[in-house]
Amino acid sequence: MKGIITAFVLMLFSMTAMAQEQQPVVSDVEDYVIVKDEVVEGVRYVTATPSAKVCSKQIDIEIKDGIIRKVVYTRGCEGNAKGIGALIKDMSVDEAIRRLDGITCGKRGTSCPDQLAKILKALD
Repeated sequence: MKGIITAFVLMLFSMTAMAQEQQPVVSDVEDYVIVKDEVVEGVRYVTATPSAKVCSKQIDIEIKDGIIRKVVYTRGCEGNAKGIGALIKDMSVDEAIRRLDGITCGKRGTSCPDQLAKILKALD
């Protein structure tokens, strides 16, 4: 029984250590969380959870050589989300930030495009 308890404690310790190593990047001010940020064969893949103030629940971004290849929003207004993705495809990250930063949705103080701009700014 003592061996089982020791093994369980070691497993919990290992899981806690792993969770501490893989903490997502959280912005105190903007409320978004960058869940994944990795580069595979020259393409940067970013997954982020935007602020709870907006309708979308996740933003997936692909960037290569400073150019946005793809943006996909999960949930939210499907037509607007697809429109944003289509409009900024093949646009530089800097230009997308310039165009989207500060756009608000009603009285929320932010929007899905604004959250994308804030996430892109954080990737420097």
